[in-house]
Amino acid sequence: KIAKQRHPADALSGQVHHQGLSVITDIPPYGMALIAAFLFALGGQLQHIGLQDVDSRTGTMLSIGSSTAMYWMAAPFLLHLEYFLHPAVLIFIAIGFVRPALSANLSVAAIRYLGPTLTATLNATGPLFGSAFGILILGELLTWQIALGTFGIISSVLILSRRNKKIPTTWPMWALALPVGAALIRACANGFVKIGMNYIPDAYFVGLVTFTVSILLTTSLHVAKGGGRPKIALNQRGPYWFMFAGAFFGTAALSVNFALLHGSIVTVVPIIAASPVFSMLLSVIIFKREHLNLKIVCAVLIVVASVILIALGK
Repeated sequence: KIAKQRHPADALSGQVHHQGLSVITDIPPYGMALIAAFLFALGGQLQHIGLQDVDSRTGTMLSIGSSTAMYWMAAPFLLHLEYFLHPAVLIFIAIGFVRPALSANLSVAAIRYLGPTLTATLNATGPLFGSAFGILILGELLTWQIALGTFGIISSVLILSRRNKKIPTTWPMWALALPVGAALIRACANGFVKIGMNYIPDAYFVGLVTFTVSILLTTSLHVAKGGGRPKIALNQRGPYWFMFAGAFFGTAALSVNFALLHGSIVTVVPIIAASPVFSMLLSVIIFKREHLNLKIVCAVLIVVASVILIALGK
């Protein structure tokens, strides 16, 4: 019943056109999910660079702060103040306490221990949690095309996760729970975002509220644990890499919200889980941390076919 209470798409379309975001609404949900997957992968790579100079807790705060600043800079053009008076805003406030505040901390810690590619790979458990939420809570339909596409994407990231036996394992086993926990939080948060947008159909407003709550929480915890004002060495490159990553993460979150507004959980979440493939390609082409091989080629081909299946099965 909840899934059927959303505002008519035509009304939202008119509002978004008025806000100057008509180009975004022309992109189908699976397209927005693909954009988000790429931006999440790019942000993860930048965070990996930033961790050379900044600890994960400070880096997470900088990243979330950058995302929040981006949203507030757009407020004079996109913010509808009346939404703050709607009871559904409490849903977004609650989400802000766990995403990205908690999920981002888990992800950055996972990147430190596991690296960006394996972290993104284990985040691929998200479709399982997301599909369960969509089917059991929202009553969404899982078609055979979506199911097969989801299986294909998970298979592709499992292919990428096969470790070279010649390379010793240097990370502790408990670290594997970090990205899985982040994936669970994001999947559940996406479900509640969709529920909240049944009443406040504004993808930008969702991001503004959740990121604002997250930066307030993250900064407060940072100050409390650090015993005072955060000390950030701006003469090093690390903080700036995290700020750049935050800008990409904020844009990715906006893309996810738009995809959820117009699409279903079972369609959007599996495509976002293709982020490890983009992460691997970035490692090969841009950051030169990996070498192109048959495993990567197979993973890319499987993801392409899987996304097509999900798009056809929507």
